[in-house]
Amino acid sequence: MEVLQKNTEKEIGQYVADDFRTAAIFSKYKIDFCCNGNRTIAEACEKKGLDSSKLMDEINQIINAKTGETIDYKSWPLDLLAEYIEKKHHRYVEEKIPVIRQFLDKLCRVHGQRHPELHKINELFTASAGELASHMKKEELILFPFIKKMVKAKLENGVVQSPQFGIVENPISMMKDEHDNEGDRFRQIAELTDNYNPPADACNTYKVTFAMLDEFEKDLHLHIHLENNILFPEAIKLEQQFG
Repeated sequence: MEVLQKNTEKEIGQYVADDFRTAAIFSKYKIDFCCNGNRTIAEACEKKGLDSSKLMDEINQIINAKTGETIDYKSWPLDLLAEYIEKKHHRYVEEKIPVIRQFLDKLCRVHGQRHPELHKINELFTASAGELASHMKKEELILFPFIKKMVKAKLENGVVQSPQFGIVENPISMMKDEHDNEGDRFRQIAELTDNYNPPADACNTYKVTFAMLDEFEKDLHLHIHLENNILFPEAIKLEQQFG
């Protein structure tokens, strides 16, 4: 019981940072591991009325399973992780947004009268598209270059000049707030789409659009997790080493 208590008091984001396979369990129970990854399992289970011991059993099975390779993002140098996020997740967002928006516009025209919720879904996704574009540029032009500069300075025993934004925690705090906003938006989208389950009268475009939205949200969860639970806290620790 002591071990279980200790495990349930570990933050959700830390579980996922240690072994990303556990994300599947949290997703199964609709527990947000990215934006709200700073909660403990005990807190999340209490809020949702879940049995924490049952959840822990499933998590331990995943952790103890030897099948498959997992990516140890925590072991990556911070400059590599920032580059990976930009090249993989930022590019994914940039590529998928115009396609999904085109499909949603079509669904609204064809099915919007029978399914008025489509208009709200389209509105939410359009807002998300605009915010994400701005958000990613701030990371690419301001935050990520500073993180890379810190890594280079540490390797070369150099110094880091104080940036215009003061300390790295300032832009990180802003980025995390914006992550929270996207998390809220996609929770609404998931609810309006019945967790991306198309209605009985859905055409193929309808089904494909919902599947793309589902995939987009899953990628966004991993994207935010890598930043909130690994890149950002490690960047703060790295800056502290420079005094």
